[in-house]
Amino acid sequence: MANYTVADIQTLRERTGAGMLDVKKALDEADGDLDAAVDILRVKGLKGVTKREGRSASEGLVLTSIDDVDGGQVGTLIEINSETDFVAKNEKFLALAEKVLAAVVAAGADSAETALAADVDGKPVQEFIDENAGILGEKIVLRRVARIEAPVVKEYLHRTNKDLPAQVGVLVGADAKAGEVARDIAMHIAAYSPTYLNRDAVPADVVANERRVAEETALGEGKPAAAMPKIVEGRMTGFFKENTLVDQAFAKDPKTTVGKVIENTGGEVSAFARFRVGA
Repeated sequence: MANYTVADIQTLRERTGAGMLDVKKALDEADGDLDAAVDILRVKGLKGVTKREGRSASEGLVLTSIDDVDGGQVGTLIEINSETDFVAKNEKFLALAEKVLAAVVAAGADSAETALAADVDGKPVQEFIDENAGILGEKIVLRRVARIEAPVVKEYLHRTNKDLPAQVGVLVGADAKAGEVARDIAMHIAAYSPTYLNRDAVPADVVANERRVAEETALGEGKPAAAMPKIVEGRMTGFFKENTLVDQAFAKDPKTTVGKVIENTGGEVSAFARFRVGA
């Protein structure tokens, strides 16, 4: 019988996040040596990276970092996915996410592609993630990265489940005046998930398609031709109110819009980013 105890099994599970059966097999193979068992799990896990590539990773967390720079601040938002919520709340996974975030910030990466090539512990982020995926026994993915630079950057992280890490993350970039309400706006964005900052930010092809749909829908409803322009404009206004931040009714005071809240500060919001895990 291998020389290890129930406490050793628990310790190895806590160190690696691996399943009970895998931990026991590793300890058997390592004759109870914890460090050797960790290496065994890593090797077996790395051999399974290819097998895990086709599996779905829709759990995980979001993390943010805001750092001072010349003339303002830089905010970084990342989403890292796992296959299960069990791993998403595992200390090893949380530590991995923090190290990846630090590497992304240090590299100034603004996309997952550039972030995966950043350096962490002397190796690319992708390699670091693969090694840890081997230990955790699940597919781990750095799915998205956003970077916002502005005079003021505010963040908001929201837990959709109190037992899990934050599942929704928002960054808002603003000037000093609008910075006074930027956190409230970040909370609004978390709840109402706008797609665009304002109407000018909506791509022309998206506007054209929405207008076409509005026209075809009105025709199909048998609306009179004379009323068509007004009907279409009304439906386009509805589209903008739903999808553009400044046109949305403000979460804390639905009688006004987010745009009016910003306008009342005399300032400007220049950008935002919002990630929801798996969405």
